[in-house]
Amino acid sequence: MLKSILQKNIYVLLGSAACLDLIILCIAWEWFLSPLRPGGSWLVLKALPLFLLLPGIWRSRVYTMQWGTMLILIYMTEALVRISEPGWNQWLAILELIFSSTVFVTLLLYLKPLKAQAKLAKKMAEK
Repeated sequence: MLKSILQKNIYVLLGSAACLDLIILCIAWEWFLSPLRPGGSWLVLKALPLFLLLPGIWRSRVYTMQWGTMLILIYMTEALVRISEPGWNQWLAILELIFSSTVFVTLLLYLKPLKAQAKLAKKMAEK
């Protein structure tokens, strides 16, 4: 098992770890750390799309990573909006921004060479 983990691309590992951290943060934030209502809120469900994204990142699925880059922008936007809130919410929003930015950047860095290869292959097929 450790050998298979070590053979993973560094961007896949970092993206998966940041996505898992973001899932944990979203659940903890909206359930018990600083929910909108005492006892938790339905905003805890915002972690569900991340549950769909995580296996695709871990398995290096290009299509999942492509739509994941668009999905993660929602979490970045939420963090930027909530960063102005006082108290715990500000620090939790900073964490959300760090994790979502990490996922976004690592996915882009993983996909960049694949896109270049696809362009080259298309160019070679045209000749």
